Amino acid sequence: MIPAVLEKDEKDKKAEKETCPPYEALGRRVKRILVVDDTEDIVKLVKMYLEHHCYEVIIARDGQEGLEKAKTEKPDLIVLDLMLPKMDGYKVCGLLKKDTRYAKIPVIFFTAKAQEKDVKLGQEVGADAYITKPFEPEVLLAKIKELIKE
Repeated sequence: MIPAVLEKDEKDKKAEKETCPPYEALGRRVKRILVVDDTEDIVKLVKMYLEHHCYEVIIARDGQEGLEKAKTEKPDLIVLDLMLPKMDGYKVCGLLKKDTRYAKIPVIFFTAKAQEKDVKLGQEVGADAYITKPFEPEVLLAKIKELIKE
């Protein structure tokens, strides 16, 4: 189900930002989520939903860009599609998990590929979770909170 957060004007966006707790004032930093997906509607939905829940969202639109941003931006968690241009999500995840500098970043595979063999391959390359599309935003949010210990 797609929540109504897609239909926001600038006034609503400002109000949302004001509802986020002042993490810096509490001595904590805002958690950063890298979303790697090439479907514009999914990117917009996930970005707006996560920002509404006080996460900083970084976007990459293909596997190569996702890999580069994972290394340069050092996110707290990665939401990664499998079917991407330039490099698929399995390859991105495998490369990150083999590198000790990035291996501890949790990765959620976020895909329409729902067969058991796809889930198994995701586990083999080191994914921490697997969520299929279409999805419930609350399920994604709960998994993110679980994996980054919030």
